[in-house]
Amino acid sequence: MSVVIAEISSAPLDVAAHLAAVSHDQAGAVSSFVGLVRNHDPQVHGEVTRLDYSAHPDTARMLRQLAEEVAASCGDSEGNIEVRLAVSHRIGELAVGDCAVVVCASSAHRAHAIRCCSELIERVKHELPIWKRQHTADGVAHWVGIS
Repeated sequence: MSVVIAEISSAPLDVAAHLAAVSHDQAGAVSSFVGLVRNHDPQVHGEVTRLDYSAHPDTARMLRQLAEEVAASCGDSEGNIEVRLAVSHRIGELAVGDCAVVVCASSAHRAHAIRCCSELIERVKHELPIWKRQHTADGVAHWVGIS
């Protein structure tokens, strides 16, 4: 079990690099999640034109820790199933259509890879201290993730 990428980046995310990073000879399946900036949010009135992502200074360390915990929980107790995870989240200004988050998980079997990928993105969305400020066409900005 290993975490091959766990990064917070202000540069565009490379989905192909994440897929390549988790590939290995025992991997019969790679599951991926790519989160894109959309032009709407059900909780916000108006068209979303861009986002600004901000992160706590410890976010990179916390992301690696989350990924390592998921990798440990996804493996079997005998170590017979190798799981590899790659995860990155953007910060800074993103336009509609930009890639905000990438998660890839590889394993010998599809159900296992899908479960690991799903578990990691859910933990990232619920536990990682990243906040977004959505800008709408009417010039208003709305913070999301700050409670």
